[in-house]
Parts: sequence; C-alpha cells; structure tokens
Amino acid sequence: MVFSLSEAHCFCIAHELTIRETAAAHDLVSCSSQSLKVLWLGVATAAPVPSSCALPPTAAATGELLCRSSSIAIDPVRISESIGDLLPGIDQVGRHRISAEDMIYGDGSAEDEDYAHSFPEKSMPSRNAYQLIHDSLKFDEDPALKCAAFLTTWMEPEAQKLIVGNLGKNRVEKHKVTECIHRRCLMYLNDLWNGEEGQGATGTVTVGSSEAIMLGGLALKWRWREHRKAQGKGTSNPNIVFGANAQVALEKTARYFDIESRLVPVTEDSHYCIDKHKALEMIDENTIGMYIILGSTYTGHYEEVALMSKLLDELKAKKGLDIPIHVDGASGAFVAPFSHPDLHWDFRVPCVVSISASGHKFGLTYPGIGWVVWRSPEYLPNDLIFELGYLGGVEKTFTLNFSHPACFLIAQYYQFIRFGREGYASIMNDCLYHARLFSIALEATGVYQCISDIHRPRGTYGFSEENRLAASQLFFKTINEPVSGADPSPNLNFNYGLPEVAFRFTDWFIETHPTADQDAIAKLMRVCGWTLPNYSLPPNMSKYKIMRVVIKEAHSDDFVNRLMRDLMWSTQAVLDTQSQSLGEALSHPLAKSRSISNLAHKVAKSNTKPMSDQEKHSHWKDIIEKIGEIKEDDFGKKEGL
Repeated sequence: MVFSLSEAHCFCIAHELTIRETAAAHDLVSCSSQSLKVLWLGVATAAPVPSSCALPPTAAATGELLCRSSSIAIDPVRISESIGDLLPGIDQVGRHRISAEDMIYGDGSAEDEDYAHSFPEKSMPSRNAYQLIHDSLKFDEDPALKCAAFLTTWMEPEAQKLIVGNLGKNRVEKHKVTECIHRRCLMYLNDLWNGEEGQGATGTVTVGSSEAIMLGGLALKWRWREHRKAQGKGTSNPNIVFGANAQVALEKTARYFDIESRLVPVTEDSHYCIDKHKALEMIDENTIGMYIILGSTYTGHYEEVALMSKLLDELKAKKGLDIPIHVDGASGAFVAPFSHPDLHWDFRVPCVVSISASGHKFGLTYPGIGWVVWRSPEYLPNDLIFELGYLGGVEKTFTLNFSHPACFLIAQYYQFIRFGREGYASIMNDCLYHARLFSIALEATGVYQCISDIHRPRGTYGFSEENRLAASQLFFKTINEPVSGADPSPNLNFNYGLPEVAFRFTDWFIETHPTADQDAIAKLMRVCGWTLPNYSLPPNMSKYKIMRVVIKEAHSDDFVNRLMRDLMWSTQAVLDTQSQSLGEALSHPLAKSRSISNLAHKVAKSNTKPMSDQEKHSHWKDIIEKIGEIKEDDFGKKEGL
C-alpha cells in the first residue's frame, strides 16, 4: 500500500515535520501521474518499490518507496533529510525543528541555580546566551534617567561606529595612528588648560578620572620623598590635605598608597567646600600636596584654586613649606574652560602642577576614559616611568592599568574635532541654562531650596527670599538677551559651578510638615522611572540630606519639564498621605492634562514676589490646581500659572 495525498499530509503532521517540509512532500506527491498519488520520501528501511508504481526519476534515484505497513521502521529525521536531498533549496530557505538546544525560554537554563554559583559546564546557543543576558538587563535603571550620575549616556552614531570598529584595539600596542591621536589629545588638553606653549604635553590617557587622580597623587608623593631624602629627612609619614566633600577616589589614593588623609571640614560658610584657612592649619613638612576640587560631587561648587594657591605662596614665604596642588577636575575641567574662561584654576595658577579629568563625564565620551596632565616633565618623577620592549619598539608607560581600550580614546578625539571650542561651549552653556531653570522653578514652589548656587548672582550664596528673587530676576533678564549659544557672557553674572542642582526641603516646609520625608520623594520618583538619590552632606553637615540632578548634554527642555512634573506629583503624593492612605494618595494624577510644555518656565514665573508662610501654603496649592487647568490649546496663550 502507498500513501494517498491526504494520508501523506497526516504522516507529515504526525511526525512533526515543519510546514515547509509538508509543502515539499505535497509537491513531490503531485508530480506523479498515478491516480493514487505516491509519497516518495526515501527512507533506508522501506520495502522494495512495487513495479506498478510510476515514480519520478529523482525519487527513484534516491531511495525506496515508503509503504504504510506496521513492519516498516520509520525515522522522521531521515525523512526530513531525504526531503532536503530531493529539494536542495529547502535547507537554504531555512528549516527549523524544535529541540531542547534550540529553545530559548524552555531549555531550563534560566532557572538553573548552577549558572549563578559555578562556572557553566555546558555551552548554549549564542542567541540563547544573548537573550538570557538581554532580558536580565531590562531590570537595570535607564542610564538617561539616573539624575545624580555624571556619566555620558549618549553619543552621535558616527562616534558609536568608531567605537564599535575599534573595540579590539589595545592602545598600548603602539598602533601608529592611535598613538598619534593620543598625543594630539594631550596637546589639546595642555592648550585647553593653559599649559606652557612650545613644549610637549606630559600626561596620559587613563581608564577614568580615578586612575588619573591616583597617578597625580603618586607623583606628589614621589617628588616629596625625593625632596626629603635630599634634605636627609625621614619619608615615613606622608599626608595629603583635601576637603571632606571629596569623591571617594581621593580617599582611595591615600589609603592604597599609604598616605595619611587630612580631611578639612566643610561648612555652609565655605559653600560646602574646603575651608581654606582650616586647610592651612593642617599642613606641615610631611604634606605632599593638596587636592583641590573643581566641581564638588555633592553640590557642584568649584573650590577656589587661585585663592588657595595665593595662601600657599604666603605659607611658603613664612615657613618655607612648598606645597603643590593637584586639581581634581573630574567634571569641572571640561566645563570651566568653555563656560567660565575668566576663571583661573588651571596651569595659569602657580601652585598647580597637575590636573586630572574624566573624559566620560563632561568630556562627552562613553565610559571609561580619563586624563592626567602635568605642568612639565619635572613634575612626573622618572621612577614612575617604565620602559617596555616586548610589544615592538620601546614603550614608556606610567599608568596603573597596562592594557587600555583604544576605542574610547578615538571617541574622545572624535568629540574634540567634532565640536571644538565652539561646540563644547554651546553644550556647556545649554546644560547650565537648564540647570538654572530647574533651580529657579524648584525654589519658586516654596517647598524646595537649592544648596547649589549656580543660579544665583555672582557672589550671592545660600537660600533666602531675597536671594531667591534676585536669582529669578537675573535668570529671566539673562535669557531675554540675544547671544550666541557659544557665548560665555551670560555666565559672567552667575556663580561658578557645574550644571548640577542639589536641593532639599525648605526649613519652613520641614517645620510645617514634620512627617514629610525626602526618602519617600526619592522612592516615588522611582515609580515614575527616575533615579533621584537622597543622601547626606559630608560628615560635619550630615544632618542635612539633599537630592541631586546633574544636567548633561542629552537633557532637553522636555527632560526638565517631565522631571519637574513628576517631582511635584511625588511631593503632592507625600503630602496627601498625611490625610489619607498611600493608595488613595497615589490614585489621583497631578493634572487633568498630560501636557508638560514649558512647565518649568511656568512654575519659575509663578512666584516673583516675597511670600509669607501662609502665602507659601496657598501658592503650592495654586500651582497644583492651575497645572491641571492648563489645556493643550492654551500653551503659548497663557503667560504663566
């Protein structure tokens, strides 16, 4: 007996042949001239071909007739292979049989505890490995919505192509063009930071500003040690002086390299930065140098490098102590040259011997890349330099990390030549504009006050009603003056600092709402997708907790408006929980309209006169109510809230 056409289809289905293979069998059956169609699949265990069957020549050449008989052993895999032989195009078209190895979500690997605790015993298909990792990474926060992060989260497609195209290139292997790019970048930075003209730049690329800080610290220690030995004095108790507002990399340097950290307390009067006069009291003959921070991680303030240098010169004249400065410009070294070219913080300052910076912060490059540059070769001791010859040619190295991906160096070079001074200035000015807008809007609510001061008139620090109004008036006056995007002149009237907004509840709000909690605000912001940490100020100011937003290149008006809206919703939800359950508080949206167009501007303009405590209560309610009343058609018609 042989299969009929319908029986052939049933056979294919019963043995889990794919739809494409079933169609192939159908085509093969149809080519027979017999009224009773013959299915020719060519298995090795079939019976001899009956003489009465007229078989297609291609079928007769490949095997024997498959009869429907209980005595015949049927191998579906061989059946599939035979179809592939008969129709050569089928393998190229693509045939997929489901098996445990092919399954992504059903092979059990995702639930196997051994994958988490021991090195995998078996391999898996590449697409399964990819999907497993890809799905897990979905639970990471969106980097673009991590408000406190300084890292670059976006680069142009052309820059990304250069990164991908050079992922396998190691910078230390002395690729000629890559090393030329390295030297050019160092020369650009030496020029940007006002190094001496006519001499080559002394420095190196690093994996980040932390490595750069450590190299700067090591150079300070080695030079101090050489000087002490020349005087016949001991070298066993080196110390370094810096503010308690320092990022952890500075403390790591001291601890890892056996240097005593002398942390200078910060105060409100010192603008949460190093207290210069207290710092002088901590300096002695074992002080290898000072770290001065251009852009505090906590609040964005710049420490006064030039004034500290002047005080150190006076100390040298009195006590003979020669104390050099390393500038931690992790963030500020790529902001100040473009937004505040009038500020002296770099190699124009006599005591500054080295500068470190992060290329993956306001250098606008993906992580991880950093830079360290010395004033001249004499400030980089020869004992820190190694010469290697086993990579082809003589290689001088003075980094902590030997291998270094060239792709991020190349990406940094792309940004330098792509934007130039004009482009960087335009980007930094835009970041500062959005940071000031957000600051003005925050303080206009009456609920929040800024610890950062970049939105206040030059020389005005701290929050008060008078300072708030002065900042608001200056901001709106400045944005109405026509200037080019790269012109730094609008910044001349504002305080120096990073495009960073550090803020907390006002004292009035804390007194009138003692149960309100900034931690609750931070958690509710996570509900909206934001990561907005709430953290303590440095030790002696730790009674205050602050929240921080760092404004970066990719942050637009829409970013600021949405952030403002969600912060107001979170604040109102916290207030509502004082009179109702959390579920009820969260069930009501902030506004009837979902539009957020110009929201930050509207909030900032809503409060342009001094307010009493009672007026602050009604003002907040008025803001919340009027946001809900604004409709899409009203934007552009209504001047403010």
